[in-house]
Formats: sequence, C-alpha cells, structure tokens
Amino acid sequence: MPSINEQPIPAARPVIGEEEIEAAVRVLRTGRVVQGPEVAAFEEGFSELVDGRHCVAVNSGTSALHLLLMALNIGPGDEVIVPSFSFAASANAVRLVGADVVFVDIEADSFNIDPAAVEAAITPRTAAIMPVHIYGNPAAMDKIMAIADKHKLAVVEDACQAHAAALNGTPVGAFGSGGTFSFYPTKNMHSLEGGMISTADAETARTLRLLRNQGMEQRYANEIVGANMRMTDVAAAVGRVQLAKLHGWTETRIANAAYLSANITAPNVVTPVVAEGARHIYHQYTIRVKGGEGARDAAMAKLTEAGVGNAVYYPTPIHRLKPYWEPDQKAGRNWDLPETEKAAAEVVSLPVHPSLTQNDLERIVTAVNALGENL
Repeated sequence: MPSINEQPIPAARPVIGEEEIEAAVRVLRTGRVVQGPEVAAFEEGFSELVDGRHCVAVNSGTSALHLLLMALNIGPGDEVIVPSFSFAASANAVRLVGADVVFVDIEADSFNIDPAAVEAAITPRTAAIMPVHIYGNPAAMDKIMAIADKHKLAVVEDACQAHAAALNGTPVGAFGSGGTFSFYPTKNMHSLEGGMISTADAETARTLRLLRNQGMEQRYANEIVGANMRMTDVAAAVGRVQLAKLHGWTETRIANAAYLSANITAPNVVTPVVAEGARHIYHQYTIRVKGGEGARDAAMAKLTEAGVGNAVYYPTPIHRLKPYWEPDQKAGRNWDLPETEKAAAEVVSLPVHPSLTQNDLERIVTAVNALGENL
C-alpha cells in the first residue's frame, strides 16, 4: 500500500493547462469556431512532424482512418491487411468503407505487424496494408514498404499513438500512401478530440478536404459525396498549444522509459524492446508478465495495491471481438495468430507520462521489482 502521504500514480494524465484554456477562449470570442484559420495553422504546424507532407485535420483519429481509405478508393471487394493486436478503430475503418479485414500476427518483440505475415496474407484482392505503430513504437516500415512496392499496394499508417516516432530518421506518417493521427485526450498530445491525415499526394489531400466537408470546397458547390468530419477551431487552437510542447514531453517520456528499463529487474517481467534505428515515443510503456493472463492479472492487482496505475492495451484482440468473431466463424475463417494471443494475455502498461516525478519513477520500479517470481 502507498503511504498515507502518497497519492496513487495515474496510468495517464491528460494535460489541460492555462495556455490551452486561454487558446480555446480566444477562439470562442472570435465567433469563428469551425474549420477556420486555427485549423489551417494547425495543419501547417503539424506538417513539420511528417517531413512537410500535406496535412488534413478532422474530428477524430477514427475519422482520419475512415476518410483516408475512402480517398484511396478502397471499398467493397477489397481486402486490407491489419494487425489484430490494436484498438478496434483500425479494423472498424476498413469495415466502414465496405472492405474486408484480413488479420495477421505481430512480432513478439515490437508488438507490431509482422512483415512476413503480411506477405503471406496477400491475395489478388489485397488493396492495402495497415501497419499500426502500437504504443508509439514504429513498425518495420522499410520491410513493409518493400512488400507494398512489390505488390503495388497502398500503405495506410495508423500512427494514432505515435506522434513524432521515427524509423531511421523518417517520421511515421511519412512512409506510406498516408498516415493518420489521433488527438484524443490521453494521447501524447491532444486537441480535446481530433485527428490528422498526412499524405504526399496533393490530389489525395484535396479529396480528403472535400470528404471531411460534405464534398465541398466552396459552399453549396458539392463536388462529391462527403461527410461532416471537420475539426473545430477551438480544438485546433488547443492542438497548436500542445504541438508546441510535444518535443519536450516526448523527450521526457523517452527519459522516463529509459529509467524504467534500466532499473526494472523483476525476473518475470520483460521490458520494451526497441529496434535499431527506431525512435519509440512511449505513448505507453508496456511490459510483459511471464506466465499468462493469470500471472498478469495478479501482477496488476499488486501494482494497484502499491498505488501504481496500470492498464491492459488490449485484452481482447480485434479478431475475437463480436463484430469480427461471429461473421468470421460463420464464413469459416479462423485466424491463427499465436503471438497476438500471447501478447493479449501478458501485456500491462505502466505510467510513463511527462507528469511523473523522480519519486514516482522510483515507486514504479520498486512496485514492479517487488512482484518477484511467484504470481
């Protein structure tokens, strides 16, 4: 139990400070609150994170995935290869455009999509690959892009957890046909709620701008069928404040993760593995607890008792969720994803956010090392 003077350490802590509040109030006072100059400025600023690609702001990370698939003309009859070890939105976006999800396994070390499994899953119907940079750890984009180029496939990067992550100096969101980011409050930066799409192709960017705004560039001059997935100027103003702080927060997350990895010595715990050339930005600091779900759940109970926040991302792989499991069973599709199943039973994420103090970090290490071998 934490001492009477110690508060529990939260697993995540969204930041909404005076600067964010002042930015929101400033925009509200202008009366121009939807997709105005703040959104344009946010898009321009975010472009610097993705090697100058065109950026299109929308109302959520899920909308970003959905609209990017639409802009790439992916729909009924197409297949998109997706890791099952992710948040449901990755697969939901594919279903929303009428395409079929093909689930593949992950790499044991990185928790990211396995390039070998991707290549094995390609069929004549495959239209795209969707790597998810899980926990802020970049997927093996060099291998994935080689596979995509070989088979002439689109690559839709789900970078919703990976703002400012990179591989060999190239930022995520700057590899594929397009990248998507989320600004949900628990992300490394937020806009209260929102999303961003990056693309190198100007025509795709224009299509995305039409799709988010009822198919219009000029009012009442609808060019295509679109939706209302716009970002508000209030959200963009908050996002701009957060974007200015992102570099410092990211460096703090990386330093916090380095401290945890250097000092966690519990024999039944595996700390995150980072590939050579990868810049992991630690949206989550995720360990494995050896011994399966029972051992993991016992470890979580002990951590909670010690006042250390923790959570599982994700306890149920997407292919086992009802909207996917039942139709796949009826169709006779049985996905063989052993590394995905193992990860779902072993992972637990610890606090790594930039609000942690040195005392917090020491408490986390002490609690994890106290788990011992008998869980």
